[in-house]
Amino acid sequence: MYDEIVSLTDAFCRQHLTDEYRDLCRRMAAALCRKRPSPLINGPARSWACGIAYAVGRVNFLFDKSQKPHMRADELCERFDLSPKTGSARSTAILALLKIGSMDPRWSRPSQLARNPMAWLLDVNGYIVDARHMPREFQEEAFRRGLIPFIP
Repeated sequence: MYDEIVSLTDAFCRQHLTDEYRDLCRRMAAALCRKRPSPLINGPARSWACGIAYAVGRVNFLFDKSQKPHMRADELCERFDLSPKTGSARSTAILALLKIGSMDPRWSRPSQLARNPMAWLLDVNGYIVDARHMPREFQEEAFRRGLIPFIP
């Protein structure tokens, strides 16, 4: 199922999006395959491929006209020959299964991670701080612990 889904998302990303989206779609398909029981056993591969592309697009604001690349949600679903309702439902299910929220740094495009405020917010003694504004030693320790994506 993984191979079938990834072949669909790869083709879609090659034609309409970027390699960053392709890589995120592959990671998401793999994460869904590892779930037990895997939800991918129910339904056709193209509906899961659409849901994955839609979910990655939601996290990365693909549907926002100011973003590049940009695509409307109904256009995305149309490329998979599915209704927008089906694509949205699959996406919502995926986001819930993988506990993915808006601007989730784990699923953000690497090129946009530096601009994603969620990637930098940390709880320090009950206070939310932006790691980018903390001393270098703090940043190094946060990076070592995997709390921030890189040292700014």
